[in-house]
Amino acid sequence: MRLDSLSTLNYRNLAPCTLLFPAGVTGVFGENGAGKTNLLEAAFLALTGLTDVTRLEQLVQQGETEAYVRADLESSGSLSVQEVGLGRGRRQLKVDGVRVRTGDLPRGSAVWIRPEDSELVFGSPSGRRAFLDSLLSRLSARYAEVLSRYERTVSQRNAALRGGEEWAMHVWDESLVRLGTEIMTVRRRALVRLNELAAEANAALGSRKSLTLSLAESTTPEAYAQDLASRRAEELARGSTATGPHRDDLVLTLGDFPASEYASRGEGRTVALALRRAELELLAERFGERPVLLIDDFSAELDPGRRAFLLDLAASVPQAIVTGTERAPGAALTLRAHGGRFTPEVTPEPLPGDPLPEEVRA
Repeated sequence: MRLDSLSTLNYRNLAPCTLLFPAGVTGVFGENGAGKTNLLEAAFLALTGLTDVTRLEQLVQQGETEAYVRADLESSGSLSVQEVGLGRGRRQLKVDGVRVRTGDLPRGSAVWIRPEDSELVFGSPSGRRAFLDSLLSRLSARYAEVLSRYERTVSQRNAALRGGEEWAMHVWDESLVRLGTEIMTVRRRALVRLNELAAEANAALGSRKSLTLSLAESTTPEAYAQDLASRRAEELARGSTATGPHRDDLVLTLGDFPASEYASRGEGRTVALALRRAELELLAERFGERPVLLIDDFSAELDPGRRAFLLDLAASVPQAIVTGTERAPGAALTLRAHGGRFTPEVTPEPLPGDPLPEEVRA
């Protein structure tokens, strides 16, 4: 997978531009607020159609009503153009000029590593569920469809509960059990491999504590219908569905204790990196090619060992874009970010008699 070029118009603080990206590592450096993170966000959106903002208009430059991003993508030897148009409350996606849905885009096209990933460890269960569901939805179009139908069913059932419509519960419960059971089954099956890959990455990062992933489930496929019935009075009082995979948690255990409660900040960052590395490997296994890797602020809160791990990971994929307040070593292309603009930095050729850099000396 390779991003040949990225075009943006009216996207956050980015100046209108088209950037060409070579194979290998592209380093983007500059001060905070220069547009580095926005560039990666635009690339991830153009590659996957996905964003985690709550309102799409947040992505549109102030004073404008619409924004646009385009990715020229090379995948499995073929070229395609992916476009995303953004406006108030709407998102329009096209591939080679034809309108598509998000699920029609290449689902294994990109992985984005950010400093905020520590919230996967220290944040709420909903964040960890979102990570797992997003990954499984990219691995399986069927899972994405079932999850969407399940979430709609929960919303409709909650409305019936708030309206005191106990007579209608058996209708909603039948759909909830059927869809929720499929979700739980897929999660359990996928977690076997995800756990293996995350544990390997955690060890490669130098952690002295083992990492284990497990599910804390509010029910089981076998007991789901009975649990719904037994909590009917509670749910009617609360006006919400208290049982099902929408209440579950992805538990991260470091050594013998929950990482969310006992991990240090450094350990939490390591666990988050291990999860992203596992995500990358799972997508590569599923789709047969390694995703474009987007790394935001490669040195943030990282010791030299973790920083080296990230840079080695960037070098291991066909293409990576790495941002930071300093230059990324070993980059095939270096861009300086300033005010939403990106200027190539040219490394001057050494003059005769100039001392060699440290890494070149014998």
